[in-house]
Amino acid sequence: MTIKLLLLKSGEDVIADVTEMTSGTEGDIDRPKRVVGYFLGKPYRVEIKDPFVPSEEEGPQKAGLEVSLFPWMPLSKDTTIPMTADWLITMVDPIDKLKTMYLEDVVNYGSNNQSSSSNKSSVSDK
Repeated sequence: MTIKLLLLKSGEDVIADVTEMTSGTEGDIDRPKRVVGYFLGKPYRVEIKDPFVPSEEEGPQKAGLEVSLFPWMPLSKDTTIPMTADWLITMVDPIDKLKTMYLEDVVNYGSNNQSSSSNKSSVSDK
């Protein structure tokens, strides 16, 4: 399982179990193997809010980031969705707290967790 955080051309942040979609044959000089896209297993859109906690003494104070996960393409029957490589801007490893949240709330929650509800958590540097 390769959990990655992707930034798409649409501006969406998506977390998913990513597998490469390739074309060609490994070791073939005439037609080398190359990545043409990705298969996104259980993809979820990541939304980040920067909440402020009101304080009587010092005004609003940061309370960390609020992260919510929403199914990406929630009306699809498929749990693995193909995506062409040209829609990807960058792909990185998610921070540990986000990866844990995804594994606990999405992957381990149930085999078909494609509801319209969201999963929320707080992410803080503390």
